[in-house]
Amino acid sequence: MLHDHHVPSPKISLSKGGRTVTVRIPVQLRHRAGGKQIPWSPAPRVGHSLLKAVVRAHHWREMLENGEYASAAELAKAEKVNDSYVSRILRLSLLAPDIVEAIAMGQQPPAPT
Repeated sequence: MLHDHHVPSPKISLSKGGRTVTVRIPVQLRHRAGGKQIPWSPAPRVGHSLLKAVVRAHHWREMLENGEYASAAELAKAEKVNDSYVSRILRLSLLAPDIVEAIAMGQQPPAPT
């Protein structure tokens, strides 16, 4: 039987280029007969589409802030998507870090019905 022990929260970071998301998950190894084990519980389901959109939002925001594109319209044209899609996705870059972490860990609230 596995016991609940406090393990620090995962840390999520986005690379400067916006192309890499790093998730660091601290683990505790337990010595058992026959080797080492990592105590775990089934992981929550991560919303990959939502996480991908958040990462894209940060990447696009960085490209706009660095002057690679002069406007969201110019960025949309380069990415071959419409302006309203870029605007909606860019809003995800304004989410609080704890919400982004919850999304990455699959603990985001359910979608409204």
